[in-house]
Amino acid sequence: MPEVYVAAGSNVAPERALACAVAELTREFPGVRFSPWYRNAPAQGAGADYINLVAGFITTLSPRELQARLRAIESRCGRVRAGTGTGAPPVIDLDLLLYGDLVCAEPGLTLPRPGLLTCAWMLGPLAELAPQTMHPTARRTIAELWRSFDKSVHPLAPVRR
Repeated sequence: MPEVYVAAGSNVAPERALACAVAELTREFPGVRFSPWYRNAPAQGAGADYINLVAGFITTLSPRELQARLRAIESRCGRVRAGTGTGAPPVIDLDLLLYGDLVCAEPGLTLPRPGLLTCAWMLGPLAELAPQTMHPTARRTIAELWRSFDKSVHPLAPVRR
């Protein structure tokens, strides 16, 4: 069974949204582990700060089944999917970062997650949670990748809870 890693992030009542996601992930995936939570400014510089974390767990679900389960958790935590005309930012994002050492590029599913190596809010929490995990295409550990990352470009601040 593969170990999977999922990024969770929110900038709409983020403490509440992430608490919901943590509770739902814990209910759905016994044994789930969580990184510390981090606050960061939006990548485009406008809007409220985000809070992000990474969850890791083992699953028997296929990547598509897991993705569907993550979407259901997002809905239970208040996310309304695009196309509803609300124009509001999503309450919560749950994004599959790594699914074991699987590499794939299919419509709606790319693994490893695009941006994992360039986004502090994904790579930093993942390095806290799974430093010795090998990135399937970079062929370096997550800890090595984080050590070489320019953290000044998009700083993360630990969230005290």
